[in-house]
Amino acid sequence: MTALSILPGTAEGPVVASGEPLSFWGGVDPATGRVIDVHHPLNGQAITGAVLMMPSTRGSCTGSGVLLDLVLSGRGPAALIFSEPEDVVTLGALIASEMFGHALPVLRLPLDDFAALARETQARIGADAITAGGLSLPVLPPATASLDLTNDDHAMLAGRDGEAVAQAMRIICAMAAQQGAERLIDVTQAHIDGCIYASPANLTFARKMVSLGASVRVPTTMNAISVDRENWRAQGVPPDFGRPAQRLADAYVAMGCRPTFTCSPYLLDSAPGSGEAVAWAESNAVIYANSILGARTAKHPDFLDLCIAVTGRAPLAGVYLDDQRAARRIIDIDLPHAPDDAFWPLIGWLAGRLSPDRIPLLRGLAPARPDADALKALCAAFGTTSAAPMLHVQGVTSEAGHVAPDADRRRITAADMAEGWRLLNDAPDGIDLVALGSPHASLSECRALADGLAGRRVQVPTIVTAGRDTIDRARAEGVLDRLEAAGVQVLPDLCWCSISRPVFPERTRTLMTNSGKYAHYGPGLSGCAIRFGNLDQCIGAALTGQAAKDLPGWIGR
Repeated sequence: MTALSILPGTAEGPVVASGEPLSFWGGVDPATGRVIDVHHPLNGQAITGAVLMMPSTRGSCTGSGVLLDLVLSGRGPAALIFSEPEDVVTLGALIASEMFGHALPVLRLPLDDFAALARETQARIGADAITAGGLSLPVLPPATASLDLTNDDHAMLAGRDGEAVAQAMRIICAMAAQQGAERLIDVTQAHIDGCIYASPANLTFARKMVSLGASVRVPTTMNAISVDRENWRAQGVPPDFGRPAQRLADAYVAMGCRPTFTCSPYLLDSAPGSGEAVAWAESNAVIYANSILGARTAKHPDFLDLCIAVTGRAPLAGVYLDDQRAARRIIDIDLPHAPDDAFWPLIGWLAGRLSPDRIPLLRGLAPARPDADALKALCAAFGTTSAAPMLHVQGVTSEAGHVAPDADRRRITAADMAEGWRLLNDAPDGIDLVALGSPHASLSECRALADGLAGRRVQVPTIVTAGRDTIDRARAEGVLDRLEAAGVQVLPDLCWCSISRPVFPERTRTLMTNSGKYAHYGPGLSGCAIRFGNLDQCIGAALTGQAAKDLPGWIGR
């Protein structure tokens, strides 16, 4: 019985354990240290000072920023213990130690040892052992990888290109060691997720890198930010939030990042092609890039995305490697008759729950002929409930034939769909807000909304978030005018996972969305009840203030 030290340190505290992964972004409140994911078994429990145990994390790449803020504010766990490889909060703990001098031990245990320790109430982590009750587990030192670095890598580490590059390379090499990488690879582009003002720690890190002279060396796009960069003052956003959120965005622009401000970078003209090695953060974007575009990127945590962008180098590990892209679980789906657009996010959410720790192959979906918007919704919802960086869809995605010989099998039935629908619709029928564009809406989705409204005016606030590029195209096509004439507000820069009050209407108690991603994260992030449905149902709610009461016909009763 042994534990592997991922990041060294000593700690002691109560054991808080769960057999289910957790996304720190949207799952833990950095201001209180409490779990806010209403779908998680630990909902409502404080993790401050705890020896926190879970198989791994899932969901958003921004979890590293939340963990860093928890550590810097004194609200963090005493230690993190996983049973599977984990990158996101491990990177947050690494940054806390490497750049700010706050050590947080991170360890990995075999399943049997993990289960034994999870039954204890208190644990102490020493330099060479974990003790709890009558249990004692030796701790092996952190893995050291003998990285095959190029001469250029060594020169960057030695400070040839300045302290920011050297700091970034130290972080990359440390992550490469814990991932078991043997060398680094070049990437052609990056996408930054750390520009969301998830907590003050995000700004602290960015300003530190700016002060060190950081500048990206590969084309780098930016995720949605936390304010409408030009209009937040007019929108009534409090300066104590608006200013640091804008400064965070400005810091990344100052480092050479392109101010795209979208969580759907695959909609941009710069989207990568098949086989292209890139460094993207933002969970839905990573899953779409790997699965649908056939590009290659790990699910890079916030902060590591910038480190890779300023060096152009990433650890050669995970789904950058052919053998790591194989499906290890086959999920057969009982395709209903004539499913509508809500089917795709629902299936993504259910598939993630069935495959939280491995890449799945989804079978049975091809006859429904999913378009790009359907696949976008599928990937985004999958990313909320699974830690896997990609999925395959038989007959649809290019690598669907890549299945591990020992892949196991699961099934999603009509009964599972009905239960999932009910879990995502535990809310009243009266709707105060319709929330669309999570991830950012595509031009075709904006067109469909305008067509569905057909000149009618919404009766409750209806907000669409979209990237600047999409909004410009919608304006040129006349779609934006049609939406605004119907009373729909179209917001740039923000996304629903970062929107805050008062841009998020203050009086909202129950909202409706067609996004599986926001249906999952929304209750914890907004404090509101959520109804989930297809676009037509969202339009109906926008016009009447009422959500449909029944299950959709394609699920049955």
